[in-house]
Amino acid sequence: MSEAHPKFKAAAVQYAPRFLDLSAGLDLAQSLIAEAANDGARLIAFPECWLPGYPFHVWLGPPAWGLQFQQRYFDNSLDLQSEHRERLCEMARENKIFVSMGFSERAGGSLYIAQILIDDCGEVVNSRRKLKPTHVERTVYGEGDGSDLKVFGTALGQLGQMCCWEHLQPLSRYALYAQNEQVHIAAWPSFSLYTGIAHALGPEVNNGASMMYAAEGQCYVIAPCATVSAEMIEMFSPNHEGLLCEGGGYTKIYAPDGQSIGTEIAPHEEGLVYADIDLSMIALAKAAGDPAGHYARADVTCLLLNDQPRRALVSSNDAPTVLDESSLEDGA
Repeated sequence: MSEAHPKFKAAAVQYAPRFLDLSAGLDLAQSLIAEAANDGARLIAFPECWLPGYPFHVWLGPPAWGLQFQQRYFDNSLDLQSEHRERLCEMARENKIFVSMGFSERAGGSLYIAQILIDDCGEVVNSRRKLKPTHVERTVYGEGDGSDLKVFGTALGQLGQMCCWEHLQPLSRYALYAQNEQVHIAAWPSFSLYTGIAHALGPEVNNGASMMYAAEGQCYVIAPCATVSAEMIEMFSPNHEGLLCEGGGYTKIYAPDGQSIGTEIAPHEEGLVYADIDLSMIALAKAAGDPAGHYARADVTCLLLNDQPRRALVSSNDAPTVLDESSLEDGA
């Protein structure tokens, strides 16, 4: 592998989660991580909220009906201070593979749509939260902050992550482009909701968002997308009224020119999608138009990013003497 331009195989997961069962989900994750590593992959990416599954129930019925799932969903969400996070790190270390996991994070009494990136030594590179949950997701999850829009240098290049409709937020995309992102992990839950009713939730628009991210940011985009199982459909019956269908996996991997690369599997099938990543291709793509470099006009438009963590509690030792407006904006 060239030190200047790493080359490696990446894997994207297209599997139904073990809904509301964190332990079973980790067991399946362990099997898939081992499979990807045995096939020569150095990076495996999982869909949005794959542990313990995306909460489709919030889209399918009134809030009072959906509350029947809330306690189990909370209890099976992953606490980053728990042995479950340690187990994920051990999977990465044992298989010598980078792991990007989409999960529901439990922190105190709140939940967050989250992603964790673990390197091939089992060390956590980053853990982030979705900046703004989409629509009814806000009945379940809290928000991230500007510290979650970061790119990290690794042995595989400059890696970044976002979830689902974060890819439809132009300023958030640009925040990562401007950090010289080379490999982007775009986690999606499944394109099986409101089929034939809401075109914006389907594969054409959302795979298009991943493809455009690759072409616009001149980076590789690994876009895992889960399926919905028959067991999940049965769990939501009879209230889903045909609004959620089985399958819906449209996992893709895109090159820096927007081209779909790698293996293909059908939307209803489960499996791993593989592609070979060659970072030397990025320079060729950026020669035409680097949006945060030679193709930018910072004198006309530029992005202001507040990358400070937002805290609800500040120690008196850390607090400024005078709480003025600027200190509050800085996250104090």
